[in-house]
Amino acid sequence: MSDILTAEELARFDRHIILPQVGLEGQEKLKQAKVLCVGTGGLGSPISLYLSAAGVGTIGLVDFDVVDDSNLQRQIAHSTADIGRPKVESARDTLIGINPFLNVQLHGEGITRGNVREIVSQYDLVLDGTDNFPTRYLVNDACVLEGKPLIYASIFQFEGQATVFNHAEGPCYRCLYPEPPPPGLVPSCAEGGVLGVLPGVIGVIQATEAVKIILGQGHTLSGRLLLYDAMDMKFREVKLRRDPSCPACGDNPSIGDVEAYEQFCGLPPSETADQEEILGEDDITPIQFKEMLDDNPDLYILDVREPHEIAICRIEGSWEIPLGILPLRYAEVPRDKPVVVHCKIGGRSAQAAEFLQGKGYSNVKNLAGGILRWIDDVDSSLNKY
Repeated sequence: MSDILTAEELARFDRHIILPQVGLEGQEKLKQAKVLCVGTGGLGSPISLYLSAAGVGTIGLVDFDVVDDSNLQRQIAHSTADIGRPKVESARDTLIGINPFLNVQLHGEGITRGNVREIVSQYDLVLDGTDNFPTRYLVNDACVLEGKPLIYASIFQFEGQATVFNHAEGPCYRCLYPEPPPPGLVPSCAEGGVLGVLPGVIGVIQATEAVKIILGQGHTLSGRLLLYDAMDMKFREVKLRRDPSCPACGDNPSIGDVEAYEQFCGLPPSETADQEEILGEDDITPIQFKEMLDDNPDLYILDVREPHEIAICRIEGSWEIPLGILPLRYAEVPRDKPVVVHCKIGGRSAQAAEFLQGKGYSNVKNLAGGILRWIDDVDSSLNKY
């Protein structure tokens, strides 16, 4: 009889225990493990569900967001009844429903520069289920500084990638991506979309790597980036090496503490900042846009979304030129009228506004928050997506 596992747990995890690579000792390791899951969305859902089912004893959940109906196409830790609830609470209830022996630690304030090292230090390993660059760099550098393995993944549309950082003398995230891309260059899943089952595939790979690291079994993805294409149902692999000049994990690291990553990723420094303070010089809010429209009905509204998005909702009076073909059709945009560019959430339209300014357009504004914020602040009759 185990001193760590109850009789009920021994029965529950029998299919694990009879595996020679796991056994009683391995199941006890899982019970004693403390794992941090950063994000409880598309990736965080399958990660936390399978680690709970596997018998991991303590799972920390990090997320400041609440459940939205647009999450439910892929975020399987939540249900329709959870809409409006904090994601960490919804996920906790689901996980405990799977494994009542689980200890769940909630970090509903999210990851910040001020708390990331304290949170990371409490766990044995970290799984990155985030969807933005500031948090990825923040978590990576905290894991390097605290000496914690980081199981990383990202997803977009029909493709995903996964690897293990900061483990077995392997590379860290900065070795692969030394600097973030320019703001707006890489569209988010909210703008580009994601196949609902894709995070299930990639998240389960992350959970598998976590179990292997806890057990000390098998060959992890450290030093290997696994790439997945769902449309062709193909996996391929890219070798990764630790960069001796890496500022985080290199031979002479220059990063002694986590930094203010929001600024260099082009994002607002905090969610509590006043909206006026976080607007770019060429950004306007939906309310300001509405006032402009009321004062000047001849305003030129440029929608740079794709046709399938425009079919869902559109701002009346908009002219439609997708961002990808704007360089071929920008001459259609009048130079003698004020121009307001918008997309879904503001990233693509910011690129379009910058492009037009580079072509000599002097009166171009970007609609901050895109059509989704327009719907929230001005016209709730439109459909969201």
